[in-house]
Amino acid sequence: MKPLLVITFCFFTSVASAQTNCLQTAREVAPQLSAEARRDFETRLNQARELYEKDRNSADRIIWLGRRTAYLGRYKDAIRIFTDGIKRFPADARLYRHRGHRFITLRCFDDAIADFKKASRLIKGRPDEIEPDGLPNARNIPTSTLQSNIWYHLGLAHYLKGDFQSALDAYREAEKVSTNADMLVATTHWLYMTLRRLGREDEARKTVAAIKDDLDIIENDDYYALIRVYRGTHRAADLWNQLNLPANNVSNATLGYGLGNWFLYHGQREVAIKTFQQITAGDQWASFGYIAAESELSQNKSKNQP
Repeated sequence: MKPLLVITFCFFTSVASAQTNCLQTAREVAPQLSAEARRDFETRLNQARELYEKDRNSADRIIWLGRRTAYLGRYKDAIRIFTDGIKRFPADARLYRHRGHRFITLRCFDDAIADFKKASRLIKGRPDEIEPDGLPNARNIPTSTLQSNIWYHLGLAHYLKGDFQSALDAYREAEKVSTNADMLVATTHWLYMTLRRLGREDEARKTVAAIKDDLDIIENDDYYALIRVYRGTHRAADLWNQLNLPANNVSNATLGYGLGNWFLYHGQREVAIKTFQQITAGDQWASFGYIAAESELSQNKSKNQP
């Protein structure tokens, strides 16, 4: 075998091996669902499975089967479904985007980054498209697109690893395709925190100053509330008083993590660490706020080890 081919083969073999190892060793914690929600999710999963069985060569049906599987906390099974889809549709960016999301859920950040980078290359030069919601909001209006989700989640994966410069690069790309109010405030929230971690306070301040006070937000109210704190138009203490910790819903995990960072930026490290601990004492294991708080605690522990 020629040297270049050997190198290429070894590279892809090592990538596949890394994904396999993470998939095997990662924790998988099912979400806390009411009996009614579980029945609904199971029904929708069965419907997705029936549609898939009727047409196994449909990328759309593979994606929905994977998404519905993940909503029930079967993240590893969902990743296997998306992986099977990638084998059949290697040029479909959506499959990498959704598999990357679930790699984040399982804390397989390197695998997630590889998937989102692949997806970003596949969408280059192509028009964006609305991404349908699996869990519709109150108005049943999707608030994100394929491209905004790819860049947003790539930024998040880098952020969770503590690679803030790479996170910034991705969030800048996400900013370009965050064309509605909900996606804009979500991207801006993480962009602000990334800039603060990089010590670029003036730039961070300008970023949130551009967000208007009269945006029509459908589902990202928590990010919007945090941005008001970042801008100085609302007090962090008032938002803190609304929290109910430990965080046993997504809202409290989201707000708690944002405020924890606020304390960190303002020299209140002990309060920040306690806040992160209270988030991870809750039951929102798969939420981004929980995963981020968990990462903060892990990095803090590493720094304090002799």
